Amino acid sequence: MTPLAASVQAFLWAVGVFFIIYLIGYATFLFLSVTVGASILNRRSREAHYLSHIAPDCYVPVSIIVPAHNEGVTIVSSVRSLLALDYRLYEVVVVDDGSTDDTARKVIDTFCLERTDRPVQIRLATQPIESLWTAEVSGVHLTLVRKANGGKSDALNAGINVSRFPYFICIDADSALQRDSLREIVTPVIEDDTVVAVGGLVRPANGIALRDGWVQSYSLPKKIIPAMQVLEYDRSFLSARILLDQFNGNLIISGAFGLFRKDLVLAVGGYDPQTVGEDMELVTRLHVFCRGNDIPYRIRYAPDAICWSQAPETLGDLMRQRRRWHTGLFESMVKHTRLFANFRFGPVAVLSYTYFLVYELLSPVIELFGIVTMIVAAIFNFINVPFMLMFFGIYAVFGAVMSLTAFFSRVQTRDLRLTALDIVRAVLLSLFEVTVLRFILAVTRMAALIGYRKRGRRWETVQRHTLDAE
Repeated sequence: MTPLAASVQAFLWAVGVFFIIYLIGYATFLFLSVTVGASILNRRSREAHYLSHIAPDCYVPVSIIVPAHNEGVTIVSSVRSLLALDYRLYEVVVVDDGSTDDTARKVIDTFCLERTDRPVQIRLATQPIESLWTAEVSGVHLTLVRKANGGKSDALNAGINVSRFPYFICIDADSALQRDSLREIVTPVIEDDTVVAVGGLVRPANGIALRDGWVQSYSLPKKIIPAMQVLEYDRSFLSARILLDQFNGNLIISGAFGLFRKDLVLAVGGYDPQTVGEDMELVTRLHVFCRGNDIPYRIRYAPDAICWSQAPETLGDLMRQRRRWHTGLFESMVKHTRLFANFRFGPVAVLSYTYFLVYELLSPVIELFGIVTMIVAAIFNFINVPFMLMFFGIYAVFGAVMSLTAFFSRVQTRDLRLTALDIVRAVLLSLFEVTVLRFILAVTRMAALIGYRKRGRRWETVQRHTLDAE
């Protein structure tokens, strides 16, 4: 063997070893997170209802902010679900961010809103507000804000300006909250006055029927793409976020459903209109601000506060969504590099930031490079091919088992019922999701890093369908 060939072999062997260690590290995190998540959910389900420890009269006033841009297909069903929540005092603020469809007209006509001239204190700079429309609907104050287009972050900031209460919730216009979700998401705030933000559980609404805020029928979506996302969402929201919640380490509260203390969000400047991932960036900024100023705080996760949101049904829509998510992750990680290995910021820097850097942001680079390297090594007979195939097979089965554990734990603890066909589909799709879909999304996320550019004012374009919610 020539010196060059020996050097290439040594390099490929080193890359292969690193790649295997990387996969083992992720598998270990996945095992810990799913185990902790499933055990906590099962323990909570065996106990008396979580809210029984809190007096029924305990509550905090909440403003629900719904940013909307061309959401005429789903906006009415979403607002109706919000007006039927089981909660004592809240308001709904719909922000029409320069829609070119009938979003605003549908809200005005359906809920009989009237134009108002009440003044708005501009605490966060936004694009101009054109008009306000209000009404009392079923005892809930509903406000529609019509404003010039500025993007989702700008719409959220306008909603914060208009909101009247000390806590606010952001929710996507294509989503619907379960009837008890508002009570569940404020529970950590009532228990601990240092809580400044709480994330809820987002689940795909494809394949469910909501009646009066409760799930009446549940099944895996008929289409393959959203069905695989059900497994993926449960693995992510059930496991990783519950584990990170144990040491105040969550860096993400989904923009589809999150609760925030308004005064602190105002103190850090609100949502950043120049970022794509406004949800993660705000949460990371809250961590930095509170720890940097020695403010006692907690950022919690409420796994029983459920938001049903439409998942993309086509591969193209899914790829656009994930490209946007990864761009937002890149922006947040780069903007807050001071967290990297900074022990002053505690576990959120040492553990959470490192995890998101290595196993989220850089994962497509590492995984694709590792796969290509091992294929090259196999071609030149520098690697034991049967061992490599066995290792990847074991890894795929392990990932599928973890996904199924998270999925069935959520189904069991929420008393949902699956058909035998759904169970078989879940088993088969879990293998497909952890191999084929993961590879496709890795390529997509790699493209997001290569083609990165700021698109903070652009709304995500995804085909919408009417929510089956009444």
